[in-house]
Amino acid sequence: MYVDSHCHLDFPDLAENLDEILLRMKQNRVCHALVVSVSLPDWPRLMQLVEEHEELSASVGVHPDYPDTEEPDVAMLVKMAASSPKVVAIGETGLDYFRLQEPLDWQRERFRTHIRASRETGLPLIIHTRSASEDTLRIMREEHAELAGGVMHCFTESWDVAQAALDLGFYISLSGIVTFKKAVDLHEVARKVPLDRLLIETDSPYLAPVPFRGKQNDPSKVVHVAEHIANLRGISVAEVASTTKNNFFNLFNKLN
Repeated sequence: MYVDSHCHLDFPDLAENLDEILLRMKQNRVCHALVVSVSLPDWPRLMQLVEEHEELSASVGVHPDYPDTEEPDVAMLVKMAASSPKVVAIGETGLDYFRLQEPLDWQRERFRTHIRASRETGLPLIIHTRSASEDTLRIMREEHAELAGGVMHCFTESWDVAQAALDLGFYISLSGIVTFKKAVDLHEVARKVPLDRLLIETDSPYLAPVPFRGKQNDPSKVVHVAEHIANLRGISVAEVASTTKNNFFNLFNKLN
C-alpha cells in the first residue's frame, strides 16, 4: 500500500473528477492522501472535501507564493487546526525566492508564524523551499522548528541541504521530479536519505512522473515515484511502499 504525502485534490481541475481519482487510487493501492492547504479563503472547500472521504486528511496554511491573500496569525492557525481531527499538519509554508523578488520580509514572517503555530499545536510542518534553502534553514533553526518536526516537501535541493534538514529531525519527501533523467542531484538524495526518514508524494496536479510527464498528475501516480526510488536504491518497490507508508503515519500521528 502507498501513501501520497502531498497533493492538492481540492484544486478545481482535480476536484471535478474526484470520484474517478479516488477509484484510481484504490486500483493502484494508494490507501491515503494528504490534501495540503495553500490559502485560507479556499480552506473551507478543502475541508468539506476531506471530511467526506476516509482516505483523505488535510493541513492548514498559506503558501509562500501568495502575496495578496489573507494573512494568518498564530491564533488563527491554531484555532483552524483544532477544528477537525482531519487536520494533521501546518502548511504548506516556507520560502520561495524563485518567482517573487525582494523585499520578501512578509514571506519570512509568514514562515515564522507557521512554525510558531506548529509548535503550539504539536502538528508537524509541511515546508516548501525553492531558491531559498539558506534562509529556510536559518529560520527553521531560529524558530526551533525541530521542536515541531515535519517534512521538506517536493525536495529539490542538494544532499547538503537534505542533511541539514535531517539533522533538525525532518523527513524528506520526493515527488515525480525524482523520475526525471536530468535530476541527477536529486537522484543522489534519493539514494542517501535514510529509508526511515523518506516520504513520497505527487504534489498533484503538478509534476507528473515519467511516463506521464507533462500530463495532469493525481495521487494514483505516486506508485511511479516509489518504483523509481526503489530502482535508484536497489531495493524492492514493496519496501519503499511499506516504509514510506509507515513513515507517513509516524509523522502525522494524529491519524493513528
